Amino acid sequence: MRYRPPASPARVASVDGLAYSLWLPDGEPEGGVVIIHGADSRKESHHDFARLVRDAGLAAVAFDLRGHGDSPGALDGRVLDDVATAAALLPPGPVALRGSSLGGYLAVAAAEGAGAAAVVAICPAPAELLARGLREERFGFAVDVPSLEALLAATPLPEVVARSRTPLLLLHAEGDERVPVADSIALDARAADSRLIVTPGGHHRSIQHDPELQGEALRFIRTAFAAAA
Repeated sequence: MRYRPPASPARVASVDGLAYSLWLPDGEPEGGVVIIHGADSRKESHHDFARLVRDAGLAAVAFDLRGHGDSPGALDGRVLDDVATAAALLPPGPVALRGSSLGGYLAVAAAEGAGAAAVVAICPAPAELLARGLREERFGFAVDVPSLEALLAATPLPEVVARSRTPLLLLHAEGDERVPVADSIALDARAADSRLIVTPGGHHRSIQHDPELQGEALRFIRTAFAAAA
């Protein structure tokens, strides 16, 4: 069998200091997805989902948070604006946010500012857990602690989901050793329009690349886009 190299993103570039990869389908996209990685990760860790999104006829943009991957500087209080900047790179149409852990927190917190029609949050880390990690210096990325702590204090996820009307899909592994599954159960109870999928066993990173759950996320996004049309 002749070797075929893996598909490449249509464009790799940067905007406002944020490195990103933009994935476009062959035809006119039916919408777009912003893919947000977790702490101490980078955009390439989620290119598998970007390919799935592109192959389904949607556009996708994966970007490196500041202080991660190819984005220089330090993660700071601008991060919700950074998500909106990434969303603006997508072609016109409805937008979904999909994030894991820290990225899950950001997907929920940035939904209103980014004009999202849907959010997929995988094991979203609560603000207080992230703030504790900053204080205890658990993370390896550069960070402006005062400005990020201020953002976290002002944007607790339970309050965000309680006032949001954006459809929310929560995915969480029962065996998550970093973010208790009870946190996602509590968010689901407070959200006006949400769905929660809890998988037995697993760990903090076990859901991110699960093909079945990636498919569930994509179906959820497409359903939300159709409802918003």
